Amino acid sequence: MIINQTNLKNLYIGFKSAFQAGLGEAGSQYDRIATTVPSTTGTEEYGWLGTFPSLREWVGDRVVQNILVHGYSIKNKSYEGTVSVPREAIEDDNVGVYTPLTTELGRATAAQADELVFGLLKRGATVKGYDGVPFFSALHPVLGADGKKPVNQSNVDASGDQPYWYLLDVSRALKPLIFQNRKSPNFVALQAETDDNVFWRKEYVYGVDTRRNAGFGFWQLAQAANTELNEASLIAAYTAISSRTGDGGRPLGIRPNLLVVPPQLEFTARQLVGADIVGDGAGGTKSNPLKGVVEVLVSPWLA
Repeated sequence: MIINQTNLKNLYIGFKSAFQAGLGEAGSQYDRIATTVPSTTGTEEYGWLGTFPSLREWVGDRVVQNILVHGYSIKNKSYEGTVSVPREAIEDDNVGVYTPLTTELGRATAAQADELVFGLLKRGATVKGYDGVPFFSALHPVLGADGKKPVNQSNVDASGDQPYWYLLDVSRALKPLIFQNRKSPNFVALQAETDDNVFWRKEYVYGVDTRRNAGFGFWQLAQAANTELNEASLIAAYTAISSRTGDGGRPLGIRPNLLVVPPQLEFTARQLVGADIVGDGAGGTKSNPLKGVVEVLVSPWLA
């Protein structure tokens, strides 16, 4: 191939097309458990987290539901991925072997959102949420029935030694996690004869950059456990999350609908909520009380 402006432009278009194709190959799952929030600054503040709005009978004047201000913010981070093509590969018209590499770069870019979100979920027992304690904790402070004295609520059962699994309510506008997008992936190239990489090293460079991050939303919408995943433990987790109350003892109406598991629990989870008939513990069988109660989501990033 003759190296000129037209051929280099066509080469860039081809690589960008391969990159875009890769973006669609990742099969992203992050948006199942995280709300995507567009970002316009380096750091976004989420001080309003912790307030569940509700309605009351209108008697007299309106009662303003004061938003508790929490010092919780998510700082965007910059990420990049870069590949290079030697001049000889272009001159010898051998760039086809690099096309799959740019496709893989696109797939990795899309998959990174999953890596951020599910990676954060996996660290939920140590990374703090908006209320200053780990997202999965037994020490979440919530105002009691008197509306004054806080009592601790738990959204975790860490009494076992099995892989963690998670029960979530992802039906609301704000899901348990937040994916913050400051800058969507941008595919760029350094291929001018005057670019240092071309002039000094005979390399044509192609890359992507993006700004994003993940954070926690409402802990109330999530329950985690490292106990054995079975009928009893799933019913206990389901009961705990659906019985959860807010400040003043007000029911929150949470209905968990997604069971998130690592690959090693995939078939246990699918059998648990998919089988029609299960053992009754006494040598017989019974109809499965958990049939279809939640959907199963398996994430390789939880392995």
